[in-house]
Amino acid sequence: MKRMLSGNEAIARGAWEAGVHLAAAYPGTPSTEILEELARFPHVYCEWSTNEKVAVDVAIGAAYAGRRALAAMKHVGLNVAADSYFYASFTGAEAGLVIVSADDPGMHSSQNEQDNRRFAQFARVPCLEPSDSQECKDFTIAAFDLSERFDTPVLLRTTTRTNHSSTPVELGERAEVEPRRKKFPRDAAKYVMVPANARARHPLVEQRAADVAAWAEKTPLNRIEWRDRKVGVVTAGVAYQYAREVLPNASVLKLGMVYPLPERLIRAFAAGVERLVVVEELDPVLEDAIRLLGLACEGKSIFPLCGELDPTVVRAAAAAAGLPVDRAPVAAAALDLPELPARPPVLCAGCPHRGVFQLLSKKKAAVAGDIGCYTLGLLPPLSAIHSCGCMGAGIGVAHGAAKAGLGERMVAVIGDSTFYHTGLPALANVAYNRSNVLTIILDNRTTAMTGHQSNPGTGLTLQHQEAGRIELEPLVRALGITDVATVDSYDVEGLEKAYKELMAHDRPAVLVARRECALLPEIRKQWVPLEVVAEACTGCGICFRIGCPAILKSEEMDAKSGKPLALIDPDQCTGCEVCAQLCPHDAIPTRDQMRQAHEHQPASCSTPIDGGN
Repeated sequence: MKRMLSGNEAIARGAWEAGVHLAAAYPGTPSTEILEELARFPHVYCEWSTNEKVAVDVAIGAAYAGRRALAAMKHVGLNVAADSYFYASFTGAEAGLVIVSADDPGMHSSQNEQDNRRFAQFARVPCLEPSDSQECKDFTIAAFDLSERFDTPVLLRTTTRTNHSSTPVELGERAEVEPRRKKFPRDAAKYVMVPANARARHPLVEQRAADVAAWAEKTPLNRIEWRDRKVGVVTAGVAYQYAREVLPNASVLKLGMVYPLPERLIRAFAAGVERLVVVEELDPVLEDAIRLLGLACEGKSIFPLCGELDPTVVRAAAAAAGLPVDRAPVAAAALDLPELPARPPVLCAGCPHRGVFQLLSKKKAAVAGDIGCYTLGLLPPLSAIHSCGCMGAGIGVAHGAAKAGLGERMVAVIGDSTFYHTGLPALANVAYNRSNVLTIILDNRTTAMTGHQSNPGTGLTLQHQEAGRIELEPLVRALGITDVATVDSYDVEGLEKAYKELMAHDRPAVLVARRECALLPEIRKQWVPLEVVAEACTGCGICFRIGCPAILKSEEMDAKSGKPLALIDPDQCTGCEVCAQLCPHDAIPTRDQMRQAHEHQPASCSTPIDGGN
């Protein structure tokens, strides 16, 4: 039976069919759906780990114990997990261990572009790269078999387009894989990586790489497709799809295993074509390896080094290089359209982070940001974030700036899930080394940006089991920070009061700004849109400064100022009341004010105030 599956769904299906026992991950686009899908299958334990390193360690532990295990993450997650990934390469495991790295060419939702095939070379770990959903499933199964055959972790590298595109997949049954051990192994020479043991393991790792390279020569994961031999294309992953579409008559060497490479197969293919061209996304990984074999080839001299490839990009570049493309590139039709207004991403209507960033913008605070929804606090009109690097970096950056002797007090902002991910060590460092950083933990009780996944502060696991909720305030105090305040994120006055109190001294401090994400299903039911009283509005524009997409400029102008009056879109407004608290003219009634006004209306005019949409 066949089904249309995304690449992520197919990886989950492949892991299940391969008999995986445990899977762990930290959510991150484009990999998030792998664990969400796999968690729905029976006979497999799945968890959101606190970060990617923990996820890999958890998977390693299961594989040491003789159960097939998988860890999944986006490309930058492998940076976080690198220590664990590298030691696992040295130790191997008792059962199959697969690590999925979902790269993000084009940076659709990431702070950088990186090619994690380099991580395979670096750690001497075999790397498979599927080109469609069927291969996502098949390569996942193959990765577990490969892992056990050669006693190695296997890296499954995907890219955004493969993860999120859907193609037909032939479904199979789950393999009944017997546990390979009954007890945790007692083999110190193999699993205890003190220097003496690690030195003994290193030659074994290098020999393993050579053995896998020999296996790569004959595996069907790598194949030659002979066609016209004037041009031969070496490619892998989703770039194979583009090459086949744009250069349909060219011969192709499709590499399913991108490390280690099959040297003899590559030489045979190169000898059989007149012009050798490499089509790959991001780094010239294949191109460099082919050149090191002493073979002449073209690659990044034709195709872009940066950004995501697609058929249009490949066609234009190939045509310019004189390659036999399927058709000449066609320029986009020039349409006489009016210029559309820019629509930058903004914090959602009712986002509980908005009040915090309005305050920080008002105070002109120096703010070190972090990765999450709240990164959008950098955009106008809030413009309240001044640095953002990676998960958990904001607190450390703020501490470093403070210790550099700046004359202004540093503020760090971080979300609740990110705080559990990598914020804890950074805050412990602030407490230990005593800088005067104010850390604001934006606690919206979920991992929002990647789709509302659970975390240690939600009280619920990935597989919907109740769990103990780790509360932030006692945790922060346990780190040695005594100045801690918790405020409702919608309480504008309370936020400012707490901010002033915590900034009044020269000690490390933490402000927990707490309110559930407005888009959580249970919260959406509580939405009550507000409205603007046109007679009271003066067009002062203060409500526009919070950047809420529900607050619009009316076509009606104030008679005195000539400025547009405010208007609230009832389909977007959640009733958070931040704008109502900031309006100096009481032109936006709160829910209570609306209710009181309603109670004084004649019965015939009554309309319900509370409810949902």
